Amino acid sequence: MPYLATAAVPAHLPMLAPDEPVIPMPAADEPVIDRAHLAQMTFGDRSLERELLELFDRQAAMLIARMRQSDPGVVATLAHTLNGSARGIGAGEVARAAEAAELAACEPAGACAAAVERLAAAIEDARALIGDMLRAA
Repeated sequence: MPYLATAAVPAHLPMLAPDEPVIPMPAADEPVIDRAHLAQMTFGDRSLERELLELFDRQAAMLIARMRQSDPGVVATLAHTLNGSARGIGAGEVARAAEAAELAACEPAGACAAAVERLAAAIEDARALIGDMLRAA
């Protein structure tokens, strides 16, 4: 068995609970939705961009509602689907939170539920921005 050294954690850094999944933090300047990525994925077609945003908005709302009522195996599948959709529109935080929820589905139930709620918060931010983007278009 390899020896694993442990480093002291500085007091100003938060500690994770043993069953809490690690979610990579976004860069401080990362947008909720990377509009340049979205434009690249839609080849600059504003109509297609609008269609993708509307589809993601509906899909995210539906999937998070189902995740909150599902067992971990279903959560993993739905989170995987949401991860791909979020990456497609440039919603990096939603994608990372979905990936964490997918991984947490293999952990104790509390970890899965906590990851789903963090995903729900990321979805809420993305959906608010999508609403603003669609109204402005």
